Amino acid sequence: MKILIAGIGNIFNRDDAFGVEVAARLKTKTLPENVRVKEFGIRGYDLVLALLEGYDVTIFIDVMSRGEIPGTLYTVQPDINDISDSDSGVYENAHGLDPVKVLEMAKSLGASIGEVFVIGCEPATLGDDTGTIGLSEKVAAAVDPAIETIESLVNKVNKPRKVCVK
Repeated sequence: MKILIAGIGNIFNRDDAFGVEVAARLKTKTLPENVRVKEFGIRGYDLVLALLEGYDVTIFIDVMSRGEIPGTLYTVQPDINDISDSDSGVYENAHGLDPVKVLEMAKSLGASIGEVFVIGCEPATLGDDTGTIGLSEKVAAAVDPAIETIESLVNKVNKPRKVCVK
C-alpha cells in the first residue's frame, strides 16, 4: 500500500499555507516506509505527476471554508466516482491549486486514483496581508491536532482489511 500526503496552499495568503505547514512538520516525524509526504504548495502539475505514480491512498491537507470557527478541522472523503477524467480546462494558475482539477487531469492521463481524504482547516484569513506571512493564531493552533489526525488516519488505512469471501 502506497500513501501520499500532499500539503497544498499558497504561503503568501496567510491561512492558505496551512497544508504546506502541516506537511513540513509531518516530514520531521517518523512515519511508515510506505508514506510519502510532500509540500506541493500551488504546483498542481507536480501533484498530477505524483498521482501518476499510483497511490492507494492520497491525503490532501488544505484550508476548507465551511463557515465554522477558524481552526476547526475537517476530515472529508470525497466520492472519487464524481470526478470525471475529461479535459475540463485550466488546471493551474499562479496563485492556487484546485485539487478537483488536479484529480481530473491525473485521471485523464491514466492515473489510478485510490481512496482520497482531505484534512481541512477552517481559515481565519485568506487575504493578502501585505507584509504579513504566516498562519493566524487559531489556524496555527490547529497544526498539531491535524498532524495527530493524519497519523491516526495513516495507521487506520495501513491496517489489514478483512475481506469477505462467499
